[in-house]
Amino acid sequence: MPGLLAVAVTLGACAGASAPEVLVDDPQLEQGRDIYVRQCSSCHGSTGGGGRGSKLDEGRVIRDFPDIDSQIELVTAGRNSMPSFSGKLTTDEIVAVVRYTREVLS
Repeated sequence: MPGLLAVAVTLGACAGASAPEVLVDDPQLEQGRDIYVRQCSSCHGSTGGGGRGSKLDEGRVIRDFPDIDSQIELVTAGRNSMPSFSGKLTTDEIVAVVRYTREVLS
């Protein structure tokens, strides 16, 4: 059991900055944040600063995808190193995480 505690503490210490909180009462954005943390942050960074995946912060996601539908399509179908989330997330979940990246991270 002590080994598991050490792993949990180590993982928590390595987590770094957490994803930005949603500052408005919007359940869909809260859902998007939760999905982002679980499914996206390992590649795009906890605050959208990039890493293995492209940067999403500093307005980049809006510049790259001025039309929200094109970003939804990318998350749904995937492209190049971006995996498809079609079988992993529902359409509503994809819309929620896309909104989060556009309205909170960007």
